[in-house]
Amino acid sequence: MRSGAWRVLLIWLAAMLAGVAVVAQSRFTADMSFFLPSDPTPGQQAMVEQVREGSVARLLMLGIEGGDTASRARLSRELKKRLDAGGSFEGVQNGQSDTEDSVRGLLLANRYLLSPAVTPERFTVAGLRQSIDDSLDLLTSPAGMLMRPHLLEDPTGELWALLQGLQVGQQPDSIDGVWASRDGDRALLLAKTRADGADTDGQQRAIETVRSSFEAAREELGLPDAQLLVSGPGVFAVQARETIRTEVTQLSLLGASLIVLLLLSVYRSPRLLGLGLLPVASGALAGMVAVSWVHGTVFAITVGFGLALIGEAVDYAIYYFVQAGRIGAAAWQERFWPTVRLGVLTSVAGFGALLWAGFPGLGQLGLYALTGVLVAALVTRFVLPAVVPDGLPVRDLAPLGQRLERFIERLRRLRWSALVLALLALVWLFQQRDGLWQPDISVLSTARADDLALDGRLRDDIGGPDSRYLLVVKGPDQESVLQRVESLTPRLDALLAQGLIGGYDSPTRFLPSERTQRSRQAALPDADLLRERLAEAQVGSPLPASRLEPFIQAVAAARDQPLLHAEDLKGSGLDLLVGALLMEASDGWRAVLPLHPASDQQGSDLDGERVAQALAETDALFIDLKGELDGLYDSYLGEAVWLSLAGVVLVLLLLAVTMRSVRRLLSVLLPLALAVVLLIAGLHLSGERLHLLHLVGLLLVVAVGSNYGLFFDRTAAGQGLEPSTLSAMAVANLTTVIGFGMLSFSTVPVLHAIGITVGPGALLAFVLAAMFSPGGARP
Repeated sequence: MRSGAWRVLLIWLAAMLAGVAVVAQSRFTADMSFFLPSDPTPGQQAMVEQVREGSVARLLMLGIEGGDTASRARLSRELKKRLDAGGSFEGVQNGQSDTEDSVRGLLLANRYLLSPAVTPERFTVAGLRQSIDDSLDLLTSPAGMLMRPHLLEDPTGELWALLQGLQVGQQPDSIDGVWASRDGDRALLLAKTRADGADTDGQQRAIETVRSSFEAAREELGLPDAQLLVSGPGVFAVQARETIRTEVTQLSLLGASLIVLLLLSVYRSPRLLGLGLLPVASGALAGMVAVSWVHGTVFAITVGFGLALIGEAVDYAIYYFVQAGRIGAAAWQERFWPTVRLGVLTSVAGFGALLWAGFPGLGQLGLYALTGVLVAALVTRFVLPAVVPDGLPVRDLAPLGQRLERFIERLRRLRWSALVLALLALVWLFQQRDGLWQPDISVLSTARADDLALDGRLRDDIGGPDSRYLLVVKGPDQESVLQRVESLTPRLDALLAQGLIGGYDSPTRFLPSERTQRSRQAALPDADLLRERLAEAQVGSPLPASRLEPFIQAVAAARDQPLLHAEDLKGSGLDLLVGALLMEASDGWRAVLPLHPASDQQGSDLDGERVAQALAETDALFIDLKGELDGLYDSYLGEAVWLSLAGVVLVLLLLAVTMRSVRRLLSVLLPLALAVVLLIAGLHLSGERLHLLHLVGLLLVVAVGSNYGLFFDRTAAGQGLEPSTLSAMAVANLTTVIGFGMLSFSTVPVLHAIGITVGPGALLAFVLAAMFSPGGARP
């Protein structure tokens, strides 16, 4: 080996070792942050925060089926006890009576700090008379059973008003003292994990704790027929990660194995096979290094997509071995490298357009593909000639090329048929234009239909509110956030009175700010004054003032009692409720207030514009989650359209500048245009739900497919296309089809869309490029 060759080889080895060191320190993730925006709007930022840190993302809904009602209730209690003791959850609720008693006791003890009705006016003679009369009237209603035990210590009904606040939104049914589904076939629990929603490992550990605790409880109680149902955002995140990780590994290994077998059948030399994989390994490693440096984290989806590039990266080695094995490395570099180089540049131009995507997943795909293809080509150009000696025997593929030539001659007779078919497809696509592209971001979800159905059933049973509409309030600390929420209350009550909303949830309902609690304490009269006013207010009342001494003592104690803090709610069940609405974040504190539609608007949209106007000039951010998601997807789709167009334009400019011939340029572009039209029509006709990743796949088809047109263009340029080169092109096309085509079997929408588009698209581009290539004898 020449000294210059040794130098090249040593540089390559050093670069590979450095790349391995970088990748070893890189962070890989299979979570769904692939889809989150890199430069979000305020509404999208709040949505992302909810996904990553919000309390709703930490809730798991549990259902217990099988056995009889009593058995399910016993198992529910035992499961709650085990989860409470396990340490993985901040709170677990199942509606059992001791929890309700705890809530009622806490509300009773702190009623004068919590009740918004506690004002100076309420403790005037008129105010006392009215509130006590209202409580006496309630004694004859179904609420009387709750009111009667506390009437003498709470005659103004503060506890009843607070209990009414707990009924905001739908509550689960209760059977045998625990929550149950409407049909009574399931016991229900709601658990809040300590791990954030973005901590997929923590969510997985929490879910495993639930399952192991259930199995232990079921065995202890002797209930083998009982079954556990689990759903929630954490479940979907864990399932998505596992699906992505498993399918990326399996499909990549299968695709790589098929490509290796194909190459082995072509080369019939393990040595050539190993050497031919050098560009592939180099490109894959370089792609991961580039993504790790630029983005910090490498998505598993990116790795899956990058491994599909094996099919294209290996093309360069195929061209080199087949052509250089016949004419030598120097002649190959002179005759064929310019064509290969132009093909590489067109691929780089197409992939490079994705670098500017605001969708971080697309940016990673573009960077990985660009770097991988470029490095694979450079290794083929500079490293392979250094390690592959001239004269290395390579299987003669000319007989295969001659058969392909005869096949292509027959294909050329179908040119007009292909043009007519493409024209008909174009007309049909124009007629289908309104329903061609899916407008819903749910097409990117990895969740299975049966899992979504289970989630919907459990959510309906537990009575989870519709959290489509939210108000987000931020502040530097908890107290400031609570005060800002309280300042919104009059506006929200006005919206409620106008019928624009049907209700809202607020953390201040059960955790007022310290300022408000002190204000309520200041509104309480001292014992002597209260006794005097009661005596006047209760003249002629069936409840004489003399019996209300417990009330006077309770008010006197409340004047000096300690203020209520979040820690005081722990263990009562209210901590789960308040914790879902009030949380500490990396940049301070935030409160999230769900807005509910009015009862006659259920299932319909709120008038978001009027609600937002009513809340203008406040500290609250009004968010329509569905609107934000739709807007996010629309922006992704619009961006994908422009980036794809930009990539196509870059490819066109590159070809035009290089070819300097309109006729030759059109001979390359026409097959690509026909391939894109026929591919879109075929996908739509097959029932494929087209979305933005299919659009990205079309860009890749153009970038990859232009390579075939460039080789066939050699005939038009008078350079000829030898049978061995034609064979190499066919093998290279087949490796690309296998590499990307394997992704079409994935259930991950991103991978499936790219695979189902690029795999068939590359084959179609090759066939059409051959069909419309100039005929004639080769030199």
